[in-house]
Amino acid sequence: MSGVSGQAATVASRLGLSAGDVVGEIGYDDDVDHDLRSAIEELIQGDLLDEDADDVLDAVILWWRDSDGDLTDALVDAITLLADDGVIWLLTPKTGTEGYVEPSDIAEATRTAGLAQTTTVPSGGPWMIGKLARAKQGRIRR
Repeated sequence: MSGVSGQAATVASRLGLSAGDVVGEIGYDDDVDHDLRSAIEELIQGDLLDEDADDVLDAVILWWRDSDGDLTDALVDAITLLADDGVIWLLTPKTGTEGYVEPSDIAEATRTAGLAQTTTVPSGGPWMIGKLARAKQGRIRR
């Protein structure tokens, strides 16, 4: 990856995205990891779309800080943008940094939105990254 740090490229590759994936972004602000954003765009060979895009998304990058409002609402809104097998990558400030979100708040919002946290990815930067996917629903067979 040409204009991106090796660390950002490594983190982006761990998100399971590939060329041609359609990825949206919610919560962009000056404090986001610009190297990671660039690495994701290079990896998918396209731009990150904002929440106003009409495309069905393979993934959503959700930058979230404690002061951003109701995380459950943001997750529910993000789900409506996703393909059936799409995922949300939730990025929150690391412990002890401005905007830090309590893990219990993330867990509650995730559950309430009908999602499950499936994995975390070390970022090496000031953001924690968690993968959220639709919770598997056990179906009763009749």
